Amino acid sequence: MNKTIMITGATAGFGRATAVRFAREGYNTIITGRRKERLAELEKELITFNINVLSLNFDVREKDEVFRVIESLDSEWKNIDILVNNAGLAAGLSHINDGDTEDWDRMIDTNVKGLLYVTRAVTPLMVARNSGHIFNISSIAGKEVYENGNVYCASKHAVDALSRAMRIDLLKHNIKVTNIAPGMADTEFSIVRFKGDEEKAASVYKGIDALTAEDVAEVIYYCTTLPAHVCINDLAITPTAQADINHNIRKV
Repeated sequence: MNKTIMITGATAGFGRATAVRFAREGYNTIITGRRKERLAELEKELITFNINVLSLNFDVREKDEVFRVIESLDSEWKNIDILVNNAGLAAGLSHINDGDTEDWDRMIDTNVKGLLYVTRAVTPLMVARNSGHIFNISSIAGKEVYENGNVYCASKHAVDALSRAMRIDLLKHNIKVTNIAPGMADTEFSIVRFKGDEEKAASVYKGIDALTAEDVAEVIYYCTTLPAHVCINDLAITPTAQADINHNIRKV
């Protein structure tokens, strides 16, 4: 029987690349996201790998919707082997005294509360089977902070802490928890942060051979290939040209 993976925020970036990577390996795949059209496009691509695909169109910020959708899954789809809590974003880049509180709410509601809602809905299914693997997509911004990153960094520090807490809480249920902390990755991340300003977004990665979404998906997949008695609890990944959040080398 094929294993099943569920990926939030699957319509772009790490989520989309992860869905393709696991589908290629024969995983039945549950993809979730807010953008219905993109979900439909991704579903068409995934079914070419001769797997079963289920698209769930919901926003992780909507607690009641999250629980309603997951609780209403058919029995065969409730056997979720892997959960990738990928849905997340950065919104805005400003000093704390100039911050947009709507941006703050959006980041906290998605990056922290949304992750919690999905985890709360899915983990009982894993506990019942005494098996599972949860990936939380954090960031090196969950390890360090940088100027103007205040609330985004705080939200990813929360993901880092939650990953460690989940690992402890779920230990007796044989459930693995892996925190993935990427550095500079050229996805839609900066376009979202700068609210569609593609030129400004591109400048973030100028002169850097940044990570790709596929790089991160490959790391996630690797973690699932290890023996049953091995769990990678925390993994930071950066481009070779980036040492940490504040140190990188750009090509002239």
